[in-house]
Amino acid sequence: MHFRAITRIVGLLVILFSGTMFIPGLVALFYRDGAGKAFTQTFFVALTIGFFLWFPNRRHKSELKAREGFLIVVLFWTVLGSVGALPFLFSERPNLSVTDAFFESFSGLTTTGATTLVGLDTLPKAILFYRQMLQWLGGMGIIVLAVAILPILGVGGMQLYRAEMPGPLKENKMRPRIAETAKTLWLIYVVLTMACAFCLWGAGMSIFDAICHSFSTIAIGGFSTHDASIGYFDNPVINTIIAIFLLISACNFGLHFGLLSGRSLKVYCHDPEFRTFIFLQFILVILCTFVLWIHNVYQTGLTALNQAFFQVISMATTAGFSTHSIAQWPLFLPMLLLCSSFIGGCAGSTGGGLKVIRILLLYLQGSRELKKLVHPNAVYTIKLGNKVLPDRVLEGVWGFFSAYVAVFICSMLAIIATGVDEFSAFSAVTATLNNLGPGLGVLRDNFTGINAEAKWILVLTMLFGRLEVFTLLVLFTPTFWRE
Repeated sequence: MHFRAITRIVGLLVILFSGTMFIPGLVALFYRDGAGKAFTQTFFVALTIGFFLWFPNRRHKSELKAREGFLIVVLFWTVLGSVGALPFLFSERPNLSVTDAFFESFSGLTTTGATTLVGLDTLPKAILFYRQMLQWLGGMGIIVLAVAILPILGVGGMQLYRAEMPGPLKENKMRPRIAETAKTLWLIYVVLTMACAFCLWGAGMSIFDAICHSFSTIAIGGFSTHDASIGYFDNPVINTIIAIFLLISACNFGLHFGLLSGRSLKVYCHDPEFRTFIFLQFILVILCTFVLWIHNVYQTGLTALNQAFFQVISMATTAGFSTHSIAQWPLFLPMLLLCSSFIGGCAGSTGGGLKVIRILLLYLQGSRELKKLVHPNAVYTIKLGNKVLPDRVLEGVWGFFSAYVAVFICSMLAIIATGVDEFSAFSAVTATLNNLGPGLGVLRDNFTGINAEAKWILVLTMLFGRLEVFTLLVLFTPTFWRE
């Protein structure tokens, strides 16, 4: 393990992150909200940390192996989440404790969207913008950005890319070179963000709110600049725009690249994961609309459809935006939408959860086992489209699912051990492991109602969810550290 080379790379990435402090600093200067000092202090602290990590190790360059790539990703997210908490600590408003500052920072970077803040409407604009920016940077993964624009790293980027990107088929690249792949991803990401901001502005949001909500929409994060979230605007058009862009962001970005490369819309129709994803959203929207309509929750059927469409897409894609509290919806709907976050978005998207492709493969594998019960000697293959999947992919999916369940159960038991009731513990772990954000029970509005010990456990759970369990879990195995 080349620890000095790893330290050098982490130092460079922290220096890169320190430069992002200029953006909310300019926002503070523009609005004169008094928060600029916090970002200036953070810039110098982050720059100092990055310099002292990089400078003593600047000559140590070596090709990364897979396990070193995993370690860099985990170290960077841990260091970055810690440095990202500094503006919340340095700022006079909000006056957060160390625990809440770290929770807010990690929630932003992991695009979880869980918050301990109240009174968002009165906070400095720069702090609000900074929260949204954290989610935007974390959405695609700043590691991919670093690989794209920092050839100065002097290492092969594939190990970082494989450790960072979601989904079981991590070898798929849109470009032959990893840096070109990362640049393509970020180009699509930026274009979608600009398009979303323009549409929201045209629908009636202020320029500030439009930019901030486009950040958290394309990142599928869920942070808002208002306590009432999207309900603050009370605008069906805004609801629809955000839901549509959430659907786009929850799709595999490789499909978007295919469309931009001159292919037709059929590239989406031919993708089995995309078809499954849209089918699930359609069923959930129809079911929720029907229940809301027969229970007269909203005045008209069209309003019920708009609310169901928005809330289903928001929860199922793991964004976590809200217009009204789903905890007040009738029957099983709140629990149904909370559980829908376990599926999440498609592989290669900014969504959380298990990912649609894994759910599809688990279903296909289960169907194959049922067929074998009837015809024990028959040979059945599992295909994704026209491609026969090797057994190692299926084994990896089952292994991931087992690890996901194990992390979920252990996290929930640990939360209960801190004194949180069972239902709220289930809701909290579901919201953080799936990078969803809002929960039920005492967490239906925010996470201020749980103790500090539980918040630190949930910070770790957010990291497990963002790094897809294995990237973090592998560090706890003796084999990883064995030469």
